[in-house]
Amino acid sequence: MLLKPPRISPPRATGLSRRALLSAGMMVGAGAVLMAREAAAQQRAPTEVLIDEANTRARPIAIPEFVGDDPKFGADVANIVGADLERSGLFKIVDRSAYIERFNDINQPPRYPDWRAIGAEALIVGRTRKLADGRLAADFKLHDTILGKPLDAQGFAAAPQTWRRLGHIIADRVYEKMTLEKGYFDTQVVFVDETGPKNKRLKRLTIMDQDGFNARLLTNGRNLVLTPRFNPVAQEITFLEYADGGAQTRVFVMNLDTGQRELVGNFPGKTFAPRFSPDGQRLAMSIDEGGAVSLIEVDLRSRQMRRLTQTDRIDTAPCYSPDGRQIVFESDREGTQQLYIMNATGGAANRLSRGDGRYSTPVWSPRGDYIAFTKQAGGAFLIGVMKPDGSDERILTSGYHNEGPTWAPNGRVLMFFREGQGANGGPKLFSVDITGRNENAIPTPAFGSDPAWSPLRA
Repeated sequence: MLLKPPRISPPRATGLSRRALLSAGMMVGAGAVLMAREAAAQQRAPTEVLIDEANTRARPIAIPEFVGDDPKFGADVANIVGADLERSGLFKIVDRSAYIERFNDINQPPRYPDWRAIGAEALIVGRTRKLADGRLAADFKLHDTILGKPLDAQGFAAAPQTWRRLGHIIADRVYEKMTLEKGYFDTQVVFVDETGPKNKRLKRLTIMDQDGFNARLLTNGRNLVLTPRFNPVAQEITFLEYADGGAQTRVFVMNLDTGQRELVGNFPGKTFAPRFSPDGQRLAMSIDEGGAVSLIEVDLRSRQMRRLTQTDRIDTAPCYSPDGRQIVFESDREGTQQLYIMNATGGAANRLSRGDGRYSTPVWSPRGDYIAFTKQAGGAFLIGVMKPDGSDERILTSGYHNEGPTWAPNGRVLMFFREGQGANGGPKLFSVDITGRNENAIPTPAFGSDPAWSPLRA
Protein backbone atom coordinates (compact mmCIF):
# COMPACT_ATOMS: atom_id res chain seq x y z
CA MET A 1 0.00 0.00 0.00
CA LEU A 2 1.39 3.41 -0.96
CA LEU A 3 1.70 6.14 1.62
CA LYS A 4 -0.44 9.26 1.41
CA PRO A 5 1.12 12.19 -0.49
CA PRO A 6 3.55 14.12 1.68
CA ARG A 7 2.93 17.63 2.87
CA ILE A 8 3.60 20.44 0.46
CA SER A 9 7.20 21.65 0.26
CA PRO A 10 8.32 25.28 -0.02
CA PRO A 11 9.47 26.75 -3.38
CA ARG A 12 12.79 25.43 -4.60
CA ALA A 13 14.56 24.79 -7.87
CA THR A 14 14.73 21.14 -8.90
CA GLY A 15 14.57 18.92 -11.95
CA LEU A 16 15.99 15.78 -13.47
CA SER A 17 15.16 15.01 -17.07
CA ARG A 18 13.92 11.72 -18.44
CA ARG A 19 16.89 11.93 -20.79
CA ALA A 20 19.22 11.85 -17.78
CA LEU A 21 17.35 8.87 -16.38
CA LEU A 22 17.43 7.03 -19.68
CA SER A 23 21.12 7.70 -20.20
CA ALA A 24 21.75 5.87 -16.96
CA GLY A 25 19.53 2.96 -17.95
CA MET A 26 20.77 -0.46 -19.02
CA MET A 27 19.13 -3.21 -21.03
CA VAL A 28 18.49 -6.32 -18.96
CA GLY A 29 17.30 -8.66 -21.66
CA ALA A 30 18.36 -8.31 -25.29
CA GLY A 31 16.13 -11.18 -26.37
CA ALA A 32 12.80 -9.55 -25.55
CA VAL A 33 10.17 -10.64 -28.05
CA LEU A 34 7.45 -8.20 -29.09
CA MET A 35 3.96 -9.38 -29.81
CA ALA A 36 2.45 -9.32 -33.28
CA ARG A 37 0.16 -6.48 -32.24
CA GLU A 38 3.18 -4.20 -31.77
CA ALA A 39 4.38 -4.92 -35.29
CA ALA A 40 0.92 -4.10 -36.55
CA ALA A 41 0.98 -0.85 -34.58
CA GLN A 42 4.07 0.24 -36.46
CA GLN A 43 2.05 0.01 -39.64
CA ARG A 44 -0.48 2.55 -38.38
CA ALA A 45 -0.11 5.59 -36.17
CA PRO A 46 -3.35 6.07 -34.22
CA THR A 47 -4.83 9.54 -34.65
CA GLU A 48 -7.89 9.00 -32.50
CA VAL A 49 -8.68 7.24 -29.25
CA LEU A 50 -10.88 4.29 -30.16
CA ILE A 51 -13.67 3.81 -27.64
CA ASP A 52 -14.70 0.18 -27.76
CA GLU A 53 -14.80 -2.83 -25.48
CA ALA A 54 -11.25 -3.88 -26.31
CA ASN A 55 -9.96 -0.42 -25.41
CA THR A 56 -11.83 -0.13 -22.11
CA ARG A 57 -11.66 -3.63 -20.61
CA ALA A 58 -9.44 -3.79 -17.56
CA ARG A 59 -6.75 -6.38 -18.29
CA PRO A 60 -5.56 -8.51 -15.33
CA ILE A 61 -1.85 -8.05 -14.69
CA ALA A 62 0.38 -9.49 -11.96
CA ILE A 63 3.12 -7.37 -10.34
CA PRO A 64 5.11 -9.14 -7.62
CA GLU A 65 7.19 -6.97 -5.31
CA PHE A 66 10.51 -6.23 -6.97
CA VAL A 67 13.43 -8.23 -5.61
CA GLY A 68 16.63 -6.61 -4.34
CA ASP A 69 18.73 -5.74 -1.32
CA ASP A 70 16.07 -3.38 0.09
CA PRO A 71 12.68 -5.17 0.15
CA LYS A 72 10.78 -1.99 1.05
CA PHE A 73 12.22 -0.07 -1.88
CA GLY A 74 11.37 -2.94 -4.22
CA ALA A 75 7.82 -3.08 -2.90
CA ASP A 76 7.39 0.69 -3.19
CA VAL A 77 8.49 0.79 -6.85
CA ALA A 78 6.25 -2.16 -7.74
CA ASN A 79 3.33 -0.50 -5.94
CA ILE A 80 3.82 2.74 -7.89
CA VAL A 81 3.77 0.80 -11.16
CA GLY A 82 0.60 -1.00 -10.10
CA ALA A 83 -1.15 2.14 -8.84
CA ASP A 84 -0.44 4.01 -12.09
CA LEU A 85 -1.70 1.19 -14.28
CA GLU A 86 -4.80 0.50 -12.19
CA ARG A 87 -5.74 4.18 -12.01
CA SER A 88 -5.84 4.27 -15.82
CA GLY A 89 -8.85 1.96 -15.71
CA LEU A 90 -7.29 -0.30 -18.35
CA PHE A 91 -5.59 -2.71 -15.94
CA LYS A 92 -6.63 -4.76 -12.92
CA ILE A 93 -3.87 -5.81 -10.53
CA VAL A 94 -4.13 -9.45 -9.53
CA ASP A 95 -3.97 -9.82 -5.75
CA ARG A 96 -0.52 -10.99 -4.65
CA SER A 97 -1.98 -13.53 -2.25
CA ALA A 98 -3.07 -15.54 -5.31
CA TYR A 99 0.44 -15.81 -6.78
CA ILE A 100 1.66 -19.40 -7.14
CA GLU A 101 5.20 -18.74 -8.35
CA ARG A 102 7.72 -16.68 -6.39
CA PHE A 103 10.74 -14.90 -7.89
CA ASN A 104 14.25 -14.45 -6.54
CA ASP A 105 15.77 -13.70 -9.93
CA ILE A 106 13.98 -11.73 -12.67
CA ASN A 107 15.94 -13.69 -15.28
CA GLN A 108 14.31 -16.97 -14.30
CA PRO A 109 11.75 -17.98 -16.98
CA PRO A 110 8.21 -17.71 -15.56
CA ARG A 111 5.96 -20.71 -15.33
CA TYR A 112 3.35 -19.19 -17.63
CA PRO A 113 0.61 -21.77 -16.85
CA ASP A 114 0.77 -20.78 -13.17
CA TRP A 115 0.05 -17.16 -14.06
CA ARG A 116 -2.70 -18.04 -16.51
CA ALA A 117 -4.27 -20.16 -13.79
CA ILE A 118 -4.85 -17.10 -11.59
CA GLY A 119 -6.19 -15.04 -14.51
CA ALA A 120 -3.14 -12.87 -15.17
CA GLU A 121 -2.79 -11.90 -18.83
CA ALA A 122 0.54 -10.18 -18.22
CA LEU A 123 3.31 -10.32 -15.65
CA ILE A 124 5.85 -7.69 -14.54
CA VAL A 125 8.90 -8.84 -12.59
CA GLY A 126 11.60 -6.47 -11.43
CA ARG A 127 14.56 -5.82 -9.21
CA THR A 128 15.92 -2.71 -7.49
CA ARG A 129 19.47 -1.93 -6.47
CA LYS A 130 21.79 0.85 -5.39
CA LEU A 131 24.57 1.79 -7.78
CA ALA A 132 28.14 2.58 -6.74
CA ASP A 133 27.64 6.29 -7.46
CA GLY A 134 24.67 6.48 -5.08
CA ARG A 135 21.90 6.38 -7.65
CA LEU A 136 19.00 3.97 -7.41
CA ALA A 137 18.14 1.59 -10.24
CA ALA A 138 15.15 -0.51 -11.24
CA ASP A 139 15.12 -3.23 -13.92
CA PHE A 140 11.95 -4.91 -15.11
CA LYS A 141 10.69 -7.56 -17.50
CA LEU A 142 7.21 -7.64 -18.97
CA HIS A 143 5.74 -11.01 -20.01
CA ASP A 144 2.64 -11.93 -21.99
CA THR A 145 1.37 -14.97 -20.09
CA ILE A 146 -1.20 -15.88 -22.76
CA LEU A 147 1.36 -16.21 -25.55
CA GLY A 148 4.05 -17.31 -23.11
CA LYS A 149 6.58 -14.73 -24.35
CA PRO A 150 8.51 -11.77 -22.94
CA LEU A 151 7.45 -8.39 -24.33
CA ASP A 152 10.00 -5.94 -22.96
CA ALA A 153 13.02 -5.62 -20.70
CA GLN A 154 14.52 -2.33 -19.57
CA GLY A 155 16.48 -0.77 -16.74
CA PHE A 156 16.53 2.79 -15.40
CA ALA A 157 18.44 4.73 -12.76
CA ALA A 158 17.70 7.94 -10.85
CA ALA A 159 19.00 10.11 -8.05
CA PRO A 160 17.57 9.12 -4.64
CA GLN A 161 15.36 12.22 -4.41
CA THR A 162 13.63 11.35 -7.71
CA TRP A 163 13.26 7.61 -7.12
CA ARG A 164 9.47 7.62 -7.64
CA ARG A 165 10.04 8.42 -11.31
CA LEU A 166 11.42 4.90 -11.73
CA GLY A 167 7.96 3.49 -11.07
CA HIS A 168 6.25 6.03 -13.33
CA ILE A 169 8.62 5.41 -16.26
CA ILE A 170 8.21 1.63 -15.96
CA ALA A 171 4.42 2.10 -15.88
CA ASP A 172 4.62 4.25 -19.02
CA ARG A 173 6.65 1.57 -20.77
CA VAL A 174 4.22 -1.20 -19.81
CA TYR A 175 1.20 0.93 -20.74
CA GLU A 176 2.63 1.57 -24.21
CA LYS A 177 3.46 -2.07 -24.85
CA MET A 178 0.04 -3.26 -23.72
CA THR A 179 -2.19 -0.56 -25.26
CA LEU A 180 -0.16 0.73 -28.23
CA GLU A 181 -0.65 4.25 -26.87
CA LYS A 182 1.87 6.46 -25.09
CA GLY A 183 1.72 6.47 -21.33
CA TYR A 184 1.17 9.57 -19.20
CA PHE A 185 2.48 8.67 -15.74
CA ASP A 186 5.89 10.36 -15.76
CA THR A 187 4.22 13.77 -15.82
CA GLN A 188 3.48 16.67 -13.52
CA VAL A 189 0.49 18.88 -12.81
CA VAL A 190 0.57 22.59 -11.98
CA PHE A 191 -2.50 23.85 -10.15
CA VAL A 192 -3.70 26.58 -7.80
CA ASP A 193 -3.32 25.48 -4.18
CA GLU A 194 -6.06 27.06 -2.06
CA THR A 195 -5.95 27.35 1.73
CA GLY A 196 -7.78 29.39 4.36
CA PRO A 197 -11.43 30.39 4.84
CA LYS A 198 -13.73 30.31 1.83
CA ASN A 199 -14.12 34.08 1.65
CA LYS A 200 -10.38 34.75 1.95
CA ARG A 201 -8.46 31.97 0.24
CA LEU A 202 -4.69 32.09 -0.12
CA LYS A 203 -3.95 30.93 -3.68
CA ARG A 204 -0.48 29.76 -4.68
CA LEU A 205 0.83 27.99 -7.73
CA THR A 206 1.93 24.45 -6.90
CA ILE A 207 3.47 21.63 -8.91
CA MET A 208 3.22 17.92 -8.14
CA ASP A 209 3.51 14.54 -9.80
CA GLN A 210 0.36 13.37 -11.56
CA ASP A 211 -0.42 10.97 -8.70
CA GLY A 212 -0.37 13.75 -6.08
CA PHE A 213 3.11 13.18 -4.63
CA ASN A 214 6.10 15.56 -4.43
CA ALA A 215 4.04 18.75 -4.22
CA ARG A 216 6.02 21.99 -3.95
CA LEU A 217 5.06 25.65 -4.03
CA LEU A 218 5.97 27.88 -6.96
CA THR A 219 4.60 31.18 -5.62
CA ASN A 220 4.28 32.62 -2.13
CA GLY A 221 0.66 33.83 -2.19
CA ARG A 222 1.32 37.56 -1.89
CA ASN A 223 -0.52 38.08 -5.19
CA LEU A 224 -3.46 36.16 -6.64
CA VAL A 225 -2.40 33.72 -9.36
CA LEU A 226 -4.59 32.00 -11.95
CA THR A 227 -4.61 29.90 -15.15
CA PRO A 228 -1.20 28.18 -15.13
CA ARG A 229 -0.40 26.54 -18.49
CA PHE A 230 2.57 24.39 -19.57
CA ASN A 231 4.91 25.11 -22.44
CA PRO A 232 4.57 22.01 -24.68
CA VAL A 233 8.31 21.93 -25.49
CA ALA A 234 10.09 23.34 -22.42
CA GLN A 235 10.08 22.99 -18.65
CA GLU A 236 8.22 26.23 -18.06
CA ILE A 237 4.73 27.58 -17.48
CA THR A 238 2.82 30.77 -18.14
CA PHE A 239 0.32 32.18 -15.66
CA LEU A 240 -1.69 35.24 -14.76
CA GLU A 241 -1.00 37.32 -11.64
CA TYR A 242 -3.20 40.00 -10.10
CA ALA A 243 -1.07 42.76 -8.56
CA ASP A 244 -1.88 45.94 -6.61
CA GLY A 245 -4.93 44.39 -4.99
CA GLY A 246 -6.30 43.20 -8.32
CA ALA A 247 -5.98 46.54 -10.11
CA GLN A 248 -3.35 45.19 -12.49
CA THR A 249 -2.98 41.87 -14.29
CA ARG A 250 0.38 40.61 -15.45
CA VAL A 251 1.36 37.60 -17.53
CA PHE A 252 4.54 35.74 -16.57
CA VAL A 253 6.60 32.86 -17.90
CA MET A 254 8.37 30.78 -15.22
CA ASN A 255 11.25 28.34 -15.64
CA LEU A 256 10.34 25.37 -13.46
CA ASP A 257 13.93 24.18 -13.02
CA THR A 258 15.32 27.50 -11.76
CA GLY A 259 12.18 29.20 -10.43
CA GLN A 260 13.05 32.34 -12.40
CA ARG A 261 10.13 34.16 -13.95
CA GLU A 262 9.90 36.79 -16.66
CA LEU A 263 7.21 39.40 -17.30
CA VAL A 264 5.82 38.91 -20.80
CA GLY A 265 4.97 42.57 -21.34
CA ASN A 266 2.95 45.62 -20.39
CA PHE A 267 -0.36 45.62 -22.23
CA PRO A 268 -2.85 48.48 -22.61
CA GLY A 269 -5.62 46.62 -20.75
CA LYS A 270 -6.12 43.71 -18.39
CA THR A 271 -5.07 40.37 -19.82
CA PHE A 272 -6.49 36.90 -19.25
CA ALA A 273 -6.05 33.19 -20.05
CA PRO A 274 -2.54 32.99 -21.60
CA ARG A 275 -1.65 29.76 -23.38
CA PHE A 276 1.45 28.63 -25.31
CA SER A 277 1.51 27.76 -28.99
CA PRO A 278 2.62 24.19 -29.80
CA ASP A 279 6.17 25.35 -30.59
CA GLY A 280 6.39 27.32 -27.34
CA GLN A 281 7.31 30.53 -29.15
CA ARG A 282 4.02 32.43 -28.81
CA LEU A 283 1.29 33.14 -26.29
CA ALA A 284 -2.36 33.59 -27.17
CA MET A 285 -4.41 35.48 -24.60
CA SER A 286 -7.33 37.87 -24.24
CA ILE A 287 -7.14 41.59 -23.49
CA ASP A 288 -9.82 43.81 -21.96
CA GLU A 289 -10.27 47.10 -23.75
CA GLY A 290 -12.97 49.00 -21.90
CA GLY A 291 -15.37 46.07 -21.52
CA ALA A 292 -14.75 44.49 -24.93
CA VAL A 293 -12.38 41.52 -24.69
CA SER A 294 -10.41 40.50 -27.79
CA LEU A 295 -7.78 37.86 -28.54
CA ILE A 296 -4.15 38.75 -29.14
CA GLU A 297 -0.96 36.80 -29.80
CA VAL A 298 2.47 37.71 -28.42
CA ASP A 299 5.74 36.55 -29.96
CA LEU A 300 7.95 35.64 -26.99
CA ARG A 301 11.18 36.38 -28.88
CA SER A 302 10.35 39.80 -30.31
CA ARG A 303 7.60 40.69 -27.78
CA GLN A 304 5.53 41.90 -30.73
CA MET A 305 1.75 41.79 -30.24
CA ARG A 306 -0.66 40.79 -33.00
CA ARG A 307 -4.43 41.17 -32.79
CA LEU A 308 -6.44 38.05 -33.61
CA THR A 309 -10.01 39.30 -33.04
CA GLN A 310 -11.64 42.71 -32.80
CA THR A 311 -15.00 42.64 -31.08
CA ASP A 312 -17.37 44.60 -28.86
CA ARG A 313 -18.18 41.39 -26.94
CA ILE A 314 -16.01 38.92 -24.99
CA ASP A 315 -13.58 36.54 -26.76
CA THR A 316 -11.41 34.56 -24.35
CA ALA A 317 -9.82 31.20 -23.41
CA PRO A 318 -7.89 30.62 -26.68
CA CYS A 319 -6.23 27.25 -27.32
CA TYR A 320 -4.13 26.24 -30.33
CA SER A 321 -4.64 23.06 -32.30
CA PRO A 322 -1.69 20.63 -31.97
CA ASP A 323 -0.40 21.64 -35.43
CA GLY A 324 -0.65 25.33 -34.55
CA ARG A 325 -2.87 26.16 -37.53
CA GLN A 326 -6.12 26.88 -35.70
CA ILE A 327 -7.38 28.34 -32.44
CA VAL A 328 -10.51 27.38 -30.53
CA PHE A 329 -11.94 29.92 -28.09
CA GLU A 330 -15.11 30.91 -26.26
CA SER A 331 -17.19 33.98 -27.10
CA ASP A 332 -20.57 35.53 -26.36
CA ARG A 333 -20.70 37.22 -29.76
CA GLU A 334 -24.05 35.54 -30.49
CA GLY A 335 -25.53 36.28 -27.08
CA THR A 336 -24.37 33.31 -24.93
CA GLN A 337 -21.03 31.64 -24.27
CA GLN A 338 -20.26 29.30 -27.16
CA LEU A 339 -17.17 27.74 -28.76
CA TYR A 340 -15.66 29.03 -32.00
CA ILE A 341 -12.75 28.05 -34.20
CA MET A 342 -10.62 30.19 -36.51
CA ASN A 343 -7.25 30.21 -38.25
CA ALA A 344 -4.34 30.89 -35.90
CA THR A 345 -3.66 34.10 -37.83
CA GLY A 346 -7.13 35.43 -36.97
CA GLY A 347 -10.02 36.29 -39.24
CA ALA A 348 -13.48 34.79 -39.55
CA ALA A 349 -14.57 32.29 -36.89
CA ASN A 350 -17.00 29.39 -37.18
CA ARG A 351 -19.21 28.32 -34.29
CA LEU A 352 -18.59 24.79 -33.02
CA SER A 353 -21.01 24.26 -30.12
CA ARG A 354 -24.65 23.68 -31.03
CA GLY A 355 -26.16 22.07 -27.96
CA ASP A 356 -28.27 23.67 -25.25
CA GLY A 357 -26.39 25.55 -22.55
CA ARG A 358 -23.26 27.63 -22.26
CA TYR A 359 -19.81 26.39 -23.29
CA SER A 360 -16.41 27.55 -22.00
CA THR A 361 -12.74 26.65 -21.36
CA PRO A 362 -12.08 24.74 -24.63
CA VAL A 363 -8.87 22.69 -24.74
CA TRP A 364 -7.62 20.83 -27.80
CA SER A 365 -6.48 17.24 -27.30
CA PRO A 366 -2.75 16.67 -27.91
CA ARG A 367 -3.82 14.09 -30.49
CA GLY A 368 -5.98 16.61 -32.31
CA ASP A 369 -9.06 14.37 -32.34
CA TYR A 370 -11.17 16.07 -29.66
CA ILE A 371 -11.79 19.42 -27.98
CA ALA A 372 -12.67 19.28 -24.29
CA PHE A 373 -14.93 21.90 -22.71
CA THR A 374 -16.95 22.96 -19.70
CA LYS A 375 -20.70 23.17 -20.25
CA GLN A 376 -23.35 24.71 -18.03
CA ALA A 377 -26.83 23.33 -18.66
CA GLY A 378 -29.82 22.23 -16.62
CA GLY A 379 -28.34 23.59 -13.40
CA ALA A 380 -25.22 21.41 -13.67
CA PHE A 381 -21.62 21.91 -14.75
CA LEU A 382 -20.47 19.28 -17.23
CA ILE A 383 -17.12 18.25 -18.67
CA GLY A 384 -17.38 16.97 -22.22
CA VAL A 385 -15.63 16.52 -25.54
CA MET A 386 -16.51 17.10 -29.17
CA LYS A 387 -14.70 16.64 -32.44
CA PRO A 388 -13.02 19.70 -33.99
CA ASP A 389 -15.92 20.08 -36.43
CA GLY A 390 -18.41 20.27 -33.55
CA SER A 391 -19.79 16.76 -34.03
CA ASP A 392 -19.92 13.80 -31.63
CA GLU A 393 -20.45 15.84 -28.46
CA ARG A 394 -20.26 13.60 -25.38
CA ILE A 395 -20.53 14.44 -21.70
CA LEU A 396 -17.94 12.63 -19.58
CA THR A 397 -18.87 13.81 -16.08
CA SER A 398 -21.18 16.22 -14.29
CA GLY A 399 -21.24 17.81 -10.86
CA TYR A 400 -22.10 20.78 -8.69
CA HIS A 401 -19.37 22.88 -10.28
CA ASN A 402 -16.99 21.12 -12.67
CA GLU A 403 -14.57 23.30 -14.60
CA GLY A 404 -11.16 23.67 -16.20
CA PRO A 405 -10.37 20.48 -18.17
CA THR A 406 -6.76 19.74 -19.08
CA TRP A 407 -5.48 16.81 -21.17
CA ALA A 408 -2.95 14.14 -20.31
CA PRO A 409 -0.23 14.14 -23.00
CA ASN A 410 -1.58 10.98 -24.65
CA GLY A 411 -5.09 12.42 -25.10
CA ARG A 412 -6.67 9.53 -23.19
CA VAL A 413 -7.43 11.21 -19.83
CA LEU A 414 -8.65 14.61 -18.63
CA MET A 415 -8.09 16.33 -15.30
CA PHE A 416 -10.47 19.01 -13.97
CA PHE A 417 -11.61 20.54 -10.70
CA ARG A 418 -14.91 20.24 -8.88
CA GLU A 419 -16.13 22.71 -6.29
CA GLY A 420 -17.38 21.26 -3.02
CA GLN A 421 -20.64 22.46 -1.54
CA GLY A 422 -21.23 23.98 1.86
CA ALA A 423 -19.58 26.65 3.97
CA ASN A 424 -16.37 24.64 4.28
CA GLY A 425 -16.37 23.32 0.73
CA GLY A 426 -13.63 23.95 -1.77
CA PRO A 427 -12.30 22.77 -5.11
CA LYS A 428 -10.74 19.35 -5.57
CA LEU A 429 -8.97 17.79 -8.54
CA PHE A 430 -10.35 14.79 -10.43
CA SER A 431 -9.47 12.83 -13.54
CA VAL A 432 -11.77 11.09 -16.01
CA ASP A 433 -10.88 9.03 -19.05
CA ILE A 434 -12.20 9.63 -22.54
CA THR A 435 -14.92 7.01 -22.08
CA GLY A 436 -16.34 8.75 -19.01
CA ARG A 437 -16.29 5.41 -17.16
CA ASN A 438 -13.18 5.88 -15.05
CA GLU A 439 -13.20 8.87 -12.68
CA ASN A 440 -10.63 9.30 -9.90
CA ALA A 441 -10.01 11.85 -7.15
CA ILE A 442 -6.48 13.31 -7.30
CA PRO A 443 -4.93 13.96 -3.86
CA THR A 444 -3.67 17.49 -3.14
CA PRO A 445 -2.25 18.99 0.07
CA ALA A 446 -5.30 21.27 0.48
CA PHE A 447 -7.95 22.51 -1.93
CA GLY A 448 -6.85 22.64 -5.57
CA SER A 449 -8.19 24.27 -8.73
CA ASP A 450 -7.32 25.07 -12.34
CA PRO A 451 -4.97 22.15 -13.13
CA ALA A 452 -2.61 22.06 -16.10
CA TRP A 453 -1.11 18.71 -17.15
CA SER A 454 2.49 18.68 -18.36
CA PRO A 455 3.88 16.85 -21.39
CA LEU A 456 5.81 13.65 -20.70
CA ARG A 457 8.96 14.69 -18.90
CA ALA A 458 11.92 15.01 -21.29
